[in-house]
Amino acid sequence: MGTGDFTHPSWFTELQDNLEPAEPGLFKLNNKIIQEVQPEVPQSCHGEMRYLLSVEISSIYSKNGRVRKIHSIICSPTFQAAAKINHTLDKIGNIKHDGRPILGIDAKELLKIVMDASPDCMFIPAHVWTPHFALFGSNSGFDSIEECFEEMTEHITALETGLSSDPAMNYLWSDIDRFTLVSNSDAHSPMKLGREANRLNCELNYFDIKETIKSGNPDKFLETIEFYPEEGKYHCDGHRNCKVSMTPEETKEANGICPKCERKVTVGVLNRVMSLADRKDPEARANRIPYRYLVPLNEILSNIHQVGPNSKTVMTQYWKIIAALGNEFHILLDAPLAEIEKVGGPQIALAIDKVRRGDIYIKPGYDGEYGIVQVFSPEELEVDDKQTALF
Repeated sequence: MGTGDFTHPSWFTELQDNLEPAEPGLFKLNNKIIQEVQPEVPQSCHGEMRYLLSVEISSIYSKNGRVRKIHSIICSPTFQAAAKINHTLDKIGNIKHDGRPILGIDAKELLKIVMDASPDCMFIPAHVWTPHFALFGSNSGFDSIEECFEEMTEHITALETGLSSDPAMNYLWSDIDRFTLVSNSDAHSPMKLGREANRLNCELNYFDIKETIKSGNPDKFLETIEFYPEEGKYHCDGHRNCKVSMTPEETKEANGICPKCERKVTVGVLNRVMSLADRKDPEARANRIPYRYLVPLNEILSNIHQVGPNSKTVMTQYWKIIAALGNEFHILLDAPLAEIEKVGGPQIALAIDKVRRGDIYIKPGYDGEYGIVQVFSPEELEVDDKQTALF
């Protein structure tokens, strides 16, 4: 798991105090912290955790006559390299204000700073399609990687697809075939952790992880775990304030104008991908890594019980299932349905089976508004409520 935010001085100090070296380039919690937190973790989820030093940087700058806003993920194998990056960035902007610092620095120059700190660092453009803060974003991005990173492009080996796009969408553009597609999820709250993830079968050390990501070797890079892209808050076009959501075709017919306020709509990820795509069949890309979608367990339970995902009803059942069956990835992706039914009941087993089969209700997100992904559609829930009332 990435530590996040290593540029923030207070968090950097906490990382140094609470982590200790494990395998090359990776870290583990020290014994004191483990003893403090382990009693709060269900026995079914006890395991060896490893941490990788990481941070996300926001670059806002002008290039080729336009304002650019690019987010980048940086990973470091050592505290020394991370400290060197921090020292340089501290001279450029305020790294104390936020965990994800906003700096007035060209993304190419940021990449140079990272590579100067250590050639073993990883630099991955983050959520590359989101409209406002991304490499290919419709509002402030570029139409090619070279336009952004120029002669430094060779140091880019992977791209993060982001919540609002999935691998199949990215496979439609041949220009990015040379890059491995990774799926990560920043954790704005603990329950959001792991919404997207990479499943690797490599040596447990930073350098083999880096090489696996660089090569995209299917024997080592097994699959990515995906958020349904429609749930991403910039999947479709539209205006949130006007409650107008539009498909790329509808946006084209309206000449990019909102039918309510008659201003330009925010062009979403799907539209932006299609504007650069040069294929119709995603399987035309040769080096494809398998992927699977999931819906977080608390959201599935929320849909079933028709209460909030963090409500007492949901969380009580959530921890009961976790304690019995193990971690959430195992439950959602691999656990036998019979075991899930035994612990959680037939409705939960049915719901997880529906998610695995992709038989779900989806209302796409747009202009900063998260989409709705539910296991049971409003109509199915209405029928279920009527049946329950009858009995």
